[in-house]
Amino acid sequence: MDKEFLRRALQGRSKYGKEAFRMKFVVRISTCPILMEFDARIIPRVTQEDWPHRIKLVSVTGIDFAGRIHDVDDICTYVKNWRDVYGIDPNSNLLRVYNGRDFHRKANGPRGKLDKDRLRNDLMRMARLRLRACDNELIQVVVETGIGLGIFAGTAIGIDETVRSLSASAIRQVLEEDGSTYRNVRAVVFALPLFGKRHRNSKTQDTYQVFADEFNQSHYQGPIPVLIADQDMHRLTVAIARNGFNVSELNPADSHGVFGEYWQNRGPAVEEKLALTTVGLLVQHHLINPYVLNPDHYHLI
Repeated sequence: MDKEFLRRALQGRSKYGKEAFRMKFVVRISTCPILMEFDARIIPRVTQEDWPHRIKLVSVTGIDFAGRIHDVDDICTYVKNWRDVYGIDPNSNLLRVYNGRDFHRKANGPRGKLDKDRLRNDLMRMARLRLRACDNELIQVVVETGIGLGIFAGTAIGIDETVRSLSASAIRQVLEEDGSTYRNVRAVVFALPLFGKRHRNSKTQDTYQVFADEFNQSHYQGPIPVLIADQDMHRLTVAIARNGFNVSELNPADSHGVFGEYWQNRGPAVEEKLALTTVGLLVQHHLINPYVLNPDHYHLI
């Protein structure tokens, strides 16, 4: 990881595999006013108000278990039996790529077997990095969301339940271990809206419940108060900023490094929604904001 790599990656020029893998340990933070709700209703404001300038957009790449070529190292690093789970190209003995992008699970193939220790350690490293970066940027309330816990959690290979559980456990442990060292962060809010309950083996599968169970059943002991809310992050972030706090909201970015890469598709996912409802394109897209490619703004911690 160096500044030249970051400069290239933020132009969308990271290579698949190892370079894409590195991007999960990169945090982009910009002041980023929110213009409208997720449903495109404009948020009223006047020019004299300063609350919009208290909002920081934190863009972080999650771990991708959706099975795509750019994030091939996520599969090969964390799924121990990937050769048994996915189709293999007989010529290269590597994962077979369909339609130029996707890996397909073998018919009647086994469920994925995770390297839980490696995954937990990297999830903790990711959480530790972004929380430390937020603290360094004078953020007082961190608004998190379930990064990589939807389509990217590995439902197709049967690992999604474990991935969600490990993600919740990882950030709980980081807050317990590091919370006392933060100089500015006063609270963490998890924005985990419910879109209809899902059940498997009589257990609720939504991310909200997974995080609530983790923090409650593990008897969270961290010094930083935590709120887990069935609410979207825009609404929470705006309310916090209006009350005078410096606040961040988490953008689940992808490893290509270009902010809101598919925003032209009218927002099929969270990052694209952020591109359409905030000034994120103005502050984090390299073709619009030249400072994105200025290495003087990169900090290795």
